Amino acid sequence: MNQLFDIQGMVVAITGGTGVLGRCIADYLAAEGAKVVVMGRKAEVGEKIVADIKAKGNEAMFLQTDVMDQKVVEQNLNDIVATYGKVDALLNAAGGNMPGATISPDGTFFDLDPEQFQKVLNLNLTGTVIPTQVFLKQMVKQGKGSIVNFSSMAAFRPMTRVCGYAAAKAGISNFTAFMANEVATKFTEKIRVNAIAPGFFLTEQNLRLLTNEDGSLTQRGADVIRQTPFKRFGKPEELCGTIHYLISDAAAFVSGTVAVVDGGFNVFAM
Repeated sequence: MNQLFDIQGMVVAITGGTGVLGRCIADYLAAEGAKVVVMGRKAEVGEKIVADIKAKGNEAMFLQTDVMDQKVVEQNLNDIVATYGKVDALLNAAGGNMPGATISPDGTFFDLDPEQFQKVLNLNLTGTVIPTQVFLKQMVKQGKGSIVNFSSMAAFRPMTRVCGYAAAKAGISNFTAFMANEVATKFTEKIRVNAIAPGFFLTEQNLRLLTNEDGSLTQRGADVIRQTPFKRFGKPEELCGTIHYLISDAAAFVSGTVAVVDGGFNVFAM
């Protein structure tokens, strides 16, 4: 039997694991035989996700974290290694946006709050750099590993309103390319760094940007659908196959890429 996509027994840590996308990916990977570590701020939510995974007979654990605190992340890694003896993959799914870093439809650039802009940069970009730095040390010791960062359509397209978020996600795409070269040339080709760029999914972060309370589309939501050839939003489970591929040996010669999962949004043309 072909083992290229086999992830049985792999230890996969997911920051932002309590979010809509993170929890779906965690559930999927656990069902495929991975030992999943759900990392997030919300302990009650995280414990519930892990309990649901275990109820299906799969393996998972929750660790409360703060991706902006290196010591906390280091302790997370220590707990993972103490429990499972290794870590095979890190998914940097933590991120988010803030109102002050988003320009309202009737606002201008002058309404941007520099402090919240900086916080959004830190949460998304530095919140990817810190876990990568911490977990990479363990992967270097092991001689193998895979890191998948979370970029965005906002990294490719100069979207209106989301000034801080777009800047951070563009930085993540660049950081991914930098790290792919860094780890292969200075450590080993068996450690790979890639990113995934989801299209538009209805998450806690963008639900109110894209839909009204009655479920109808906002103007922005309608604009997204108009520019998406599939004419719909993505479903969280539609990210799982790409993640599975990127952390498996099927992607052994793949590093530095940003895999787009967007229903064609990024290639839309009039």
